[in-house]
Amino acid sequence: MSDSAKHHPGFVKPAAPPSALSHRDLREGPFWQEIPAWHDVDEATFLDFRWQGRHSITSTEKLVAAIEGLAPRDFIDDVTRGFHLAPMSVRVTPYLLSLIDWRAPYDDPIRRQFIPLASQVQPDHPELTLDSLHEQEDMPVPGLTHRYPDKALFLALDTCPVYCRFCTRSYAVGLNTDTVDKVHLNADAARWEQIFAYIASRPELEDIVLSGGDVYNLPARHIRLIGERLLGMPNIKRIRYATKGPAVMPQKLLTDRDWRDALVHVVQLGRSLRKDVVLHTHFNHANEITWITRDAIGLLLEAGVHVRNQSVLQRGVNDSVASMQMLLKRLGTIGVHPYYVYVHDLVKGVEDLRTTAQVAIDIEKGVRGATAGFNTPTFVVDTLGGGGKRDVHSYDFYDRETGIAVYRSPNVDPDQLFFFFDPIAGLFDEVRARWANPLAREQMKAEAAAKARAAGGLR
Repeated sequence: MSDSAKHHPGFVKPAAPPSALSHRDLREGPFWQEIPAWHDVDEATFLDFRWQGRHSITSTEKLVAAIEGLAPRDFIDDVTRGFHLAPMSVRVTPYLLSLIDWRAPYDDPIRRQFIPLASQVQPDHPELTLDSLHEQEDMPVPGLTHRYPDKALFLALDTCPVYCRFCTRSYAVGLNTDTVDKVHLNADAARWEQIFAYIASRPELEDIVLSGGDVYNLPARHIRLIGERLLGMPNIKRIRYATKGPAVMPQKLLTDRDWRDALVHVVQLGRSLRKDVVLHTHFNHANEITWITRDAIGLLLEAGVHVRNQSVLQRGVNDSVASMQMLLKRLGTIGVHPYYVYVHDLVKGVEDLRTTAQVAIDIEKGVRGATAGFNTPTFVVDTLGGGGKRDVHSYDFYDRETGIAVYRSPNVDPDQLFFFFDPIAGLFDEVRARWANPLAREQMKAEAAAKARAAGGLR
């Protein structure tokens, strides 16, 4: 045995500094009482999911009433203008509002995700379309996207407990806005029957993602109905309930026992049939995780519900190694497994939140090894035009100067190339000018495609 391989009896690994354990320090106590409007709201009231719904912020007037005296007047005016420019309806729970640092609202990572500011709006990318992922083009029946061979996306409804500025389904989710007329996918039994019939007719389908909208907004009876119908199909082996709910209104898991019991029922039914039913949720920043989250997720863990997380990489929210590492470790602390981090899609009205693919590559390198591999997510690009999710570093060609990345997706279409585009604001002036010229833009894309084909051995 070599000397380097021998045990060193005198070696003691240095103790970790206190800062290494800061991910365990969840926000405790009645923190919502720091908001003047809720100074007298007791714990039982604040934990009532119905109270959270009734007091959610859906207009400038409600926002002003809730934060009177906390935010400067110029911020309120900025929000008012931002509401009129936003492609998404505005809906923010009291829980989320109480987590924002109102001493610095312009830079707060939670405010950036949910409350639009006119002063931060940037021009949309010229390649943007309202349904940039082509979900509607892959719908054999309304509300079911069948892109991958064995998996389909079941859009059960078009409403959510909150509306995220960065929603990739702004073409359908929420009410019409000043800038977008929505495609509506209501929770409709007749529409669902078409979806059930299609799924049952396709033996290759084994995996169904239930989303919307947000399944948090489905009543308990519909959680049971959809789950039981799908589990009753011999071809279906896996179901994922996708919801942002635990991140934005964990109170529902604590106080809506019927909904929680319905989910647990489907999970246990699946287990009895040797089928996998899990919950996929959506935390983007460590500040979204509090003692309320811990207690809510804890009830699911006690009942045997496996919870995974999908984040969206956003500028000013989680686009640093430190912020992402804190998020991942805090998720692990409460028993949620990080699964995916998506590079921000091209979404109307939120170019200010997008990052480059290179940022995602750098952050993935920075967080890998900081915690267990099963608590380390895969960083992916959901390519434009329906290519689906690709590991961000798996491109066939990536030009950092033009901001064009080209991917192949063999299980979707082995002959087609799919693109991702970095934000234009970070490119050199000369390149931004080329993007502004439609002919130059097409030339850049053609050159990138040719280099990707050559790199991949394609003709």
